[in-house]
Amino acid sequence: MPSTVRVSTCSPRRAHAALIFALVSVLAIAFALSFHAGFAEAQSKERVERLQERAERLVQREQQQRLQPYGSQAAFDSSMKRLAKAQQLRQQAQRLRDRGQRRARRSGSGAAPAAASSAGVLGVAKGEASAVAAAGDGSITNNQVAGVDEGGIVKVHGEHLVVLRRGRLFTARVGDDSLAPVSMADAYPKGAPGGWYDEMLVHGDTIVVIGFNYDVGATELGLFDIDAAGALSRRGTHYLRSNDYYSARNYASRLVGDQLVLYMPYGLTGPGWWGAQQDAVLATSLPAQRSHGASRRWDEVIEARDIYRPIQQTSYPTLHTVVRCDLSRPGLRCTAQGIVGPASRSFYVSRDAVYVWVGAEYNAKMTAKGPQSAVYRMPFDGSAPSAVRVSGMPVDQFSFDERGGHLNVMVRSSGGGDWMWAAEAGGSAALALARLPLALFSDSVGVATERAYQRLPEAGRGSLQNRFVGDHLLYGAAPYGSYRAGASKGNRLIVHAVEDGVSHVLELPHRVERLDQMAADGVVIGSGPGGLHISALALESTPRVAGRYLQKGASQGETRSHGFFYRPTSATGGMLGLPVVDAGSGGRWGHLRRGSAGILFLALENREFTPMGVLKSKPDKVEDRCKASCVDWYGNARPIFLRDRIIALLGYELVEGQRQGARVRAQRRAHLFRDQPRR
Repeated sequence: MPSTVRVSTCSPRRAHAALIFALVSVLAIAFALSFHAGFAEAQSKERVERLQERAERLVQREQQQRLQPYGSQAAFDSSMKRLAKAQQLRQQAQRLRDRGQRRARRSGSGAAPAAASSAGVLGVAKGEASAVAAAGDGSITNNQVAGVDEGGIVKVHGEHLVVLRRGRLFTARVGDDSLAPVSMADAYPKGAPGGWYDEMLVHGDTIVVIGFNYDVGATELGLFDIDAAGALSRRGTHYLRSNDYYSARNYASRLVGDQLVLYMPYGLTGPGWWGAQQDAVLATSLPAQRSHGASRRWDEVIEARDIYRPIQQTSYPTLHTVVRCDLSRPGLRCTAQGIVGPASRSFYVSRDAVYVWVGAEYNAKMTAKGPQSAVYRMPFDGSAPSAVRVSGMPVDQFSFDERGGHLNVMVRSSGGGDWMWAAEAGGSAALALARLPLALFSDSVGVATERAYQRLPEAGRGSLQNRFVGDHLLYGAAPYGSYRAGASKGNRLIVHAVEDGVSHVLELPHRVERLDQMAADGVVIGSGPGGLHISALALESTPRVAGRYLQKGASQGETRSHGFFYRPTSATGGMLGLPVVDAGSGGRWGHLRRGSAGILFLALENREFTPMGVLKSKPDKVEDRCKASCVDWYGNARPIFLRDRIIALLGYELVEGQRQGARVRAQRRAHLFRDQPRR
C-alpha cells in the first residue's frame, strides 16, 4: 500500500488574512513614523514661531515713534544687548527652519513658499496723517551740488594740480603755462600698513586724503600741507573707527565751507566671521578717533546722547554716522551724530544738510502697516536731526534733489541703496518720485502719504541711472554686459517734469549708461550700434533729443560721475570731456584693470556737437613699486578744463591739448611718477 504524504497547506482564506495583517502592520508602522515626523515638524514649527515672536518683541521694544537720543551710555548698551539677543533668537529659528527643510527634502515633502503681498506701487500708507555745480565756480570736479565739493582724485591748489593715485599724492605745476611734476608723497605713514586711498579734498593749504584701512578697521584721514611751490609735507594721519564706506557711485567725503563732512556706516551687532552658524556678537565700542604714532587710545567722536534710537524695525542695527571736522582749526577735531537703523542706505549732501535714507530691513514683515523706510535730515547748523517715514529706496545720491522747499527723491520699491555695488542691481521694481516738503521733517517723524508720490513709468531691466536737471528728472536703464549688435531696441529715456508730474518717454538708439547736465539741458551717453552715442536733450515743454554724436568703435572709459565734465563757454555753447576706450575692451568695470585710451572732447553750440578730437595716452611700462591702494577703484582718467587750458589726466599721464581751429591736438605731456624731479 503506497505511503501517503501529508502536505501542510493554507487555505486561501487564511493566506488572505495573513496578507491583510502584514499590510496593516506596515501601515501602522508608517503611520507611527509619519505621526512622529509630523509631530516633530509641528513642534519644530511651533518652536520657530516662538523664537521669532520673542525676537520681534525685543525689536519692537526698541522701535520708537519719535526721534530721540539715548539718554546715557548705559541705555545705549542695554538697547544693543536686546537687539543682539533678538539676532541670536532669529539665528536659532533659522537653524531650526533649515533643519526642517532638510528633513522635508529627504521625505519628498515641503510646502511651496507663500507669495509676498504688497500694498500699492511702493507699499505706501493710504490715508495716514502726518543743483548741480556750475563750471564757472572754478572747480575742476563735476560736483552734484554747487558749493559742495566732493572727494575726488584730482584737485587744484593755486598754480598746481594735485593728483591721488595708487597710494600716493602727486603735484604738478601748471602756472606760467607750465606742465611739470613737482612733488610726490606716500598717502600712508612710514612703516604703517597701507589702506585703500580713494578720495581727497583741498582746503586752503591743507590736503585731506580719505581712505579705508582694513588693518586698523577705520576710515583713514591723511593731512598734508602744500606750499606755494607745490611741495608736500605730511602733517599727520588720523583714524576714525568705522566700516568700509565704499560705494561704486557715491563719494564718502564732502567739503562745505570749512567743514569736512564724512558719511561712515558702523555695524553694531551681527554674525561673527563664520556666518549665520555663529551667534550674534555685540560691538563693544563706538566710532572713535586716534592719531597714528600717538598712543593707541581711541578718543570718543560720538556719545550716546548724539545717537538716535531706531524708528524702524531694526534687528541688525547699523549706526549711520555723519562726521564733521572743522578744517579751519589746528589739529583735527571732529564731532558726529548717528542714527540707529537697518543697513541699506543712500546719502546726499545739500548746502544746508546731510540726508540719509535708510531702507526697510530685508526681513521686515510685509504685513506691517505704514512705510518701513525713513529719511533723516542732519542740518549743518548743529541742530537736532529730524525725519520722515517713507517707502521705497533711492538708487544713489543722484536720486535726490533739494529744491524749492522740497526734498525730491526718485525711489524704487526694492533695493539696497548705494552701499558697495548695490546701486548696480537691476530688476523690474516699481518707481516713484517722492516729493517731501522740508516742513514735514521733525522729531515727531511725519509720514509721507500716498499723495507725496508720483508714479513713474518703468525703465526696463538693467543698471538704473537717474539724475535731476533743473525741474526735470531723467532716468533710464542699461542691460548688463557689453553692447551686442541688434540689442538697441527697447532703449528709452524717461523725462519727468517734477512740478506738473508729466512723464515723456524718448526712444533712443543706444543704452542709458550716463546722465548729466549741460547748462540747462541734459545729456545721455551710452553704447549702441557703431560705438558710443552722445545725445543732447532739450528740456522744453515737450522734451526731445536735439543733437547726436557717435564716437565710432568706442565705449566709456569711466563710470563715475567725475569722469564727465561740461564747461560752458557762452550762453549757447560749451565743451565737454569724457574718457573713452575701444569698444569691448573690458566691459563696464574694465577701468579697474586698465586705464582709458583717451579723453574725447566735443564742442557744443545750439545743442549740436562738433568733434574736437581725442587726447590719447601713450602708456609705457613704468615700475611704480606700488605698495598700497594698487587698484583704481575711483578710476584714473579725468577731463580738466583749467582756466583756458584743456588737460587730460590719463593714469600717471597729464596730456595738454592745444586748440587748432576746431580741433584739439596734444601739445605736451608729463608723467607724474617718471618725471618727478630728483632729490
